[in-house]
Parts: sequence; structure tokens; C-alpha cells
Amino acid sequence: TALDWQRAELVGISISCAPYTAYYIPVGHTEDFGLLVENQLPINDVLTALRPLLTSPTIAKIGQHIKYDAHIFAKYGITLQGTLTDTMLQSYVINASVVRHNMDDLAKHYLGIDTTTFEEVAGKGAKQISFDKVAIDKASQYACEDADITYRLFMVFDDYLQQDPIAKTLLQQLEMPTARILTNMEEAGVLIDQDLLKQLSTRFDGEIDTLEKQAIEIAGTPFKVSSPKQLGEMLFDTLGLSGGKKTKTGQYATSEEALSKIDHPLASTVLEYRGLAKLKSTYTDALIKACDTAGRVHTSYHQALTSTGRLSSSDPNLQNIPIRTDTGRLIREAFIAPQGRVILAADYSQIELRLMAHFSQDPTLIKAFNDGKDIHTATAAELLGKDISEVTAIERRSAKAVNFGLLYGMSMFGLAKQLGVETDVAKDYIKRYFARYGAIGDYMQNTKHDASEYGYVKTLLGRKLYTPNIRAKNHAVREGAERAAINAPLQGSAADIIKLAMIAVDKVLPHDKARLLMQVHDELVFEVDENHAQEIGTLIKHAMQNVLNDTAKAMGFDVTFAVPLVVDVGIGANWEKAH
Repeated sequence: TALDWQRAELVGISISCAPYTAYYIPVGHTEDFGLLVENQLPINDVLTALRPLLTSPTIAKIGQHIKYDAHIFAKYGITLQGTLTDTMLQSYVINASVVRHNMDDLAKHYLGIDTTTFEEVAGKGAKQISFDKVAIDKASQYACEDADITYRLFMVFDDYLQQDPIAKTLLQQLEMPTARILTNMEEAGVLIDQDLLKQLSTRFDGEIDTLEKQAIEIAGTPFKVSSPKQLGEMLFDTLGLSGGKKTKTGQYATSEEALSKIDHPLASTVLEYRGLAKLKSTYTDALIKACDTAGRVHTSYHQALTSTGRLSSSDPNLQNIPIRTDTGRLIREAFIAPQGRVILAADYSQIELRLMAHFSQDPTLIKAFNDGKDIHTATAAELLGKDISEVTAIERRSAKAVNFGLLYGMSMFGLAKQLGVETDVAKDYIKRYFARYGAIGDYMQNTKHDASEYGYVKTLLGRKLYTPNIRAKNHAVREGAERAAINAPLQGSAADIIKLAMIAVDKVLPHDKARLLMQVHDELVFEVDENHAQEIGTLIKHAMQNVLNDTAKAMGFDVTFAVPLVVDVGIGANWEKAH
């Protein structure tokens, strides 16, 4: 009855055991006033009959986004067992970029079939009905097609994976185990301090109101600050500021990117106003609404959305909490542990820079990591010809901007803006950087060449990341694809490593004393027994730091990493204090 598994009730089950053949078992179709429709099977009888099949360790199960199906069956006391295969993830490991990985798009791309959409059977917009209100004959056609298409997609993908052993191993050893762990994480949820969030919401209301008044005062005349149209007219018509560009709708562009380029107090005030309003609506208000009866929030993790293999999350989006701002850190304080437990955060240190050292094989960078030096201080010392002890905090900060900026293809103009220096100064920084770290420059050039030559780059585990615009005739589009190609092996390998870490930790974690709650960027967040936190932290750290030597090698990946992986572990009453 719903896409949200927490609210969804089972209406029917469709099954296919061979191509072009499928069956639909209706159990929950209702008429008006919620009365069950006649001529369908009692749900308890059906689940009792199917339980041996679904829980059999010897019978394989295939599903499209099977994590959702696992959640639904779990609500009815059934744990899916046996070899599980997800056609969505099969498609994802074959080519993450060629098509979106929902069933309709996969059927069109790989089978040449236009499937029946949900809107065709349930209606659109305000008139859309839930699936339990769809007539059984109509529902049968729709549901049987889903099961049949899933089976046929499986056969197409399985044939392909037989020819690509690396992609097959990524699916079976990495993605499917990760999906199982994510299912458990989503079901566990994380405890939220609702009182703190209510206080923050009230506080943000006051600050938003103050910023709104400030914006009107700066403008010198009343206008609706939340209206992009009125803001654009105020900035570029009334105040006469330069740089205004109109969109196709005839309005001035007032996005965050557009406002950040405007040197005027009204623009900076509105950016601050929007930032707080977004934090309030996206987190402080939304998290309270999302809490279940036990006060826990259950995010949804997505494995097949990003082109690099990175996980993303929604409802709430945990990846976007701004951790570098004071207000963002306040929101992290609301993620708490129940009595007798604490939050434990384990974070890979500078993972993408370590990956750059490995991929480029730059001797200076490798030596700095192997000697355990602070990499940004070491970079500053290299660039400035100083001893590490002489590097100032400002010089370290500049070196950090260069280190991370170049990972993401930042230009000298972008670096100049970030450092607050002239373009010539930034250009000199970059020139000196590549003079000292020549192998990194070589890596960037070689990666661009390989991406153009083969149409893809590879991660540490051999995952192919396709670069569809790498030969584009449009200069700007091609340059964007080249920047993405340089960064893709780093981000993609970091994604592979965090999934390896989840699998490694799951094997050693004492599940009666600890559970994994969240994965955010390069960090894993746990809820652990207070009395065992230190020893569990040591277990987790060891497992995460040795994933390439232990877990990856056990899967058949032969990776000799150039520098050590380092994990920082913190423990606290809430997520912020665990840092």
C-alpha cells in the first residue's frame, strides 16, 4: 500500500519461476470502508504456505530492489534466506551510468519492453488510489508483469556477469551483503532527542525572523525574502546590482551559486536565511515528524543512485547534514543512544588523499603517509620549502585547500576564491604543488587519457565507472567529464572500502552488545553497550583498518595498498560528542 516500508501493508505477492510465466496471490485488496474483497486468499494461510520457500537456505530468491521486499516480509515475521539477487544491483555493477535502475527503465533499455506503469493501474496525482483499491484482475496483470520482467532481467544480467568475473564478484561479495546490512540498519533506526530538536526549531524560528528583518532593512523597502522572484527584482532592478541573469521563466536566477557570486550584504543575509530555513525544514522539523513510537528515525539507503558506488540516503538525508557549521553540529547532538548505551563513530582519515597516493604512486605523498605525518602540514612544508615545525596554521589551511581542491578538479580561479588570494598566487600554488608531486599530475593526465580511450575508469576493486561525456565536442562538457573521471576512481574506491568495512565489521561485531546504525560518507556510526565501548571500538578499528588485507583478499581481490588505512574512533552520548 505504500513505498515507505514502515507504513506499507501487504496487498499481494507476485512470483515467477520461469520466463513469460508468473502468478499473483491477492491477500489484501479492499473495497470502500476497508472491507476485504471476496475471492482472495487469507493472508495468514498464504504466508504460512510460503514461509518454507522464503526462508529456505537452498532456494535462491530474485527481486528488483529486494531490500524493500525483505522489509515487508520481515513485518510479517518472515526473514528472506537463501542466495538473494537484486536485478537493480546487477544492472548497477554492470554499468552504473547507462540508465536509471528502476524496473521500467531497465525493461525498456535491456528488453525493449514498455512496461505498465503504476499510474496506469492506480491513477495519477490527487486521484491516485493505493494498490489495495486496484481491482484484482487489473492488479494481477500489473504484478505478474513485474515478476516476469524481473526474472527476464535476471537472465540477461546473469549472462553478462558470467563474462565479467569482477562485476560478478562485486555483486555477490560486496553489493548483496551490503544490501543485507543496510536492511538491518534501516530497521534498527537511530534514537532522536526530540526535546532538543524542538528547542532548536524554536531558536531557528527566531533567527530566521531576525534575518528576514535584516534583509528588508538592507533592501530599504519591504519584500518577500522567501520569494526568488521578488528577491531577484530587488537585487537587480531596485538595487541595480550587476550580474543578474534571467532563467527561461523570465525570472532572475537566485540560486545559492548565483547569490554566492554577488558581493552585497543582502545576498549574504539571504544565503544565511535560506541555510537556516533549510536546516529547520529538512532536519529539526522533519526528524521530529519522522520518529516512530519508540523515538527512532529510519532513513532509507540507496545503493544504485550515484555513478561512483557511493551510498546515498533519504527521509532523512543523513549525507547532507552540514558538519562544518555550528548549527549542523547542533543537529548531530540530537542523534543519541538509549540508556546504558553510547554512540561510537568510526571514520576513515583522509581516505581520498590516501587513495590518491596509491593511484598516483607519488613517492613524496606515500612517504608522508607511511611516516604518519599530518598530510596538510607536510604538503605546506613541501610547497614552501620549510621544516614541518615552521608551518603556520594559515599555511596548513592553504595546503589543505590545495590538497582537496585538486582532488575535485578545482581551477586556479576556484582555489583563489577559496583562499581569498589573487589568481596569480593560486596559480603559483598549483604550479609548486605539481613540481613537488609530479606523479599526481601524471595520474591526472593518464586518467583523462584512459577515460577517453576506454570510456571508463576503474576503482581499487576493478569496478568500472563509465564516463559518457568524455569525448563530448562541447569544451565545457568535456572538461567537466575529465574532472569527474579524475575524481571517480578516488570516490568509487572510497565507496568500495566503506562497503568492505561494513561487511568486515558485521562479521566481528558482538550483535548483542552493539549494532551499526548509520553510514555517512567515510564514517560508520554504532550504538554500543557503555560498559564494552572501548573493547568494541578496538574491534571495529582493527576490522576497518585491515579490510584490504583481510576482507578484500578473502573475496578474491588482490590489493596491495601503498599507504596504511587509518581509522579514528570516538565515543560519546550523542553523535557530535563521538567526534
